[in-house]
Amino acid sequence: MAGGSPQTNTERPLTVFASPGRYVQGPGATHDLAAELERLGLQGPVLFVAGSHAVQQLAPIWNETLPARGLQPIVEQFGGQCTVAEITRLSEVGRANDVVAVVSAGGGKASDSGRGAADALNLPAILTPTLASTDAPCSALSVIYNDDDSVDEYRFYAHHPALVLVDSEVIARSPKRQLVSGIGDAIATWYEARTVSESGAPNQLGGLPTATGTGLAKLCAEILLADGPAACAAMDGQEVTPALERLIEANTLLSGLGFESGGLAVAHSVYNGMSAVASANAYLHGEKVAFGLITQLVLEGQPQSEIDMIIEFQRTVGLPITLAEVGIDSNDEDAVRLIAETTVAPGETCHHEPFEVRAEAIRDAMLAADKLGRAAL
Repeated sequence: MAGGSPQTNTERPLTVFASPGRYVQGPGATHDLAAELERLGLQGPVLFVAGSHAVQQLAPIWNETLPARGLQPIVEQFGGQCTVAEITRLSEVGRANDVVAVVSAGGGKASDSGRGAADALNLPAILTPTLASTDAPCSALSVIYNDDDSVDEYRFYAHHPALVLVDSEVIARSPKRQLVSGIGDAIATWYEARTVSESGAPNQLGGLPTATGTGLAKLCAEILLADGPAACAAMDGQEVTPALERLIEANTLLSGLGFESGGLAVAHSVYNGMSAVASANAYLHGEKVAFGLITQLVLEGQPQSEIDMIIEFQRTVGLPITLAEVGIDSNDEDAVRLIAETTVAPGETCHHEPFEVRAEAIRDAMLAADKLGRAAL
């Protein structure tokens, strides 16, 4: 997920952990969505905020299975960007149809938009991601963008999704690049949570991280490092294997719980910094976070063996390890400076490090990380 922090209780800090109400995953899980909605006590019209592929693949199943359980699917195609205007539009569709819940189906931005509409309508949010590309589905956070793809704000909600349902057959048929990007987002989870735990900084819930949140972040990394290559190979044949199932869980559930309850640090702030440079906008969230992680490890002065291990892992699964691989020219001093200055803006999670983080240090760490990546290639 992206950076930014909610308000914290500085007078009497408490540890905080949060999660979605229920998580369901497996092949063909879409066919069980109607039963899961009924389990939540829902009856009546349900707004589906769906990306184009979700409409094609899943709408026929929704239309077949929901009516028999007293649920009427109202399918509205997602506009493509999570903006204030899009959330307002979707809220108006839901209000006009007197819906009882909002289901988001698609990638991270569709999830964020549907969650925003559910909050505006004060209704349960249900997430059915069709990509394992981000850890957004399990959180109570939306990243709101401007029309130019730059980050506008981070919107924190009082309620987590009532249900997150992941159909692993749908994930297996999705673009491999999206899954790999999810690995980039998720592999940073442990290293950022470790930093937050060691520094005593707040997590994304505005409290101190629990041992549970930090432990889940570590488990996320262990699964990714063990199963990443095999899961990526399974995607080549659109095969649902145990390795792929574990990796989907790590990308979606463990990373979601780990980033939110464990906390964020430099890696996601570097992603936000890159959003200020137009040439980087063609690259996915997790691809940019992956390079941000290498930058973080260099900045923190972590052992070279750990840095080399992460670089080799990212190279093996196809994640960026150089600035050029995320659309940044390392010789463009203005672009590198802009990224560094945006990275250290007030409120950014890079300030969760146990030392002062300045733009000059980010710049130097990025360039050093880039040199290590180029050497590895």
